[in-house]
Amino acid sequence: MISKTKLGNKGEKLAADFLKNSGMQILDKNFRYGHKEIDIIAKDKDTIVFVEVRARKSTKFGSAEESVTSRKQKLLIEAANFFISKNQLDCEGFRFDVVAIDMKAGPKILHIKNAFTA
Repeated sequence: MISKTKLGNKGEKLAADFLKNSGMQILDKNFRYGHKEIDIIAKDKDTIVFVEVRARKSTKFGSAEESVTSRKQKLLIEAANFFISKNQLDCEGFRFDVVAIDMKAGPKILHIKNAFTA
């Protein structure tokens, strides 16, 4: 049985490869601000994209995309605000995406652009 950490790492690698193949540039992975973490920070043309990756091997407790709770969204927004201010970025060109991966289906990747707003 695969551990949660290994599943997460595999999911993040699959997501990064998927985003690169979609034409995005990966700027950072596993960016930390205190106990908050952004899985992937990418650039899509002129837009900075903060990506939460969710990999699931079962839908017993809901789908991967359903697991991004409002609390998790708040933590991601806080970390993104810190990243933006630290790097002196234009705040108008960013979005929050979710990459949901169903590992049981082979894996099946669902990329949800603008999954939530700040």
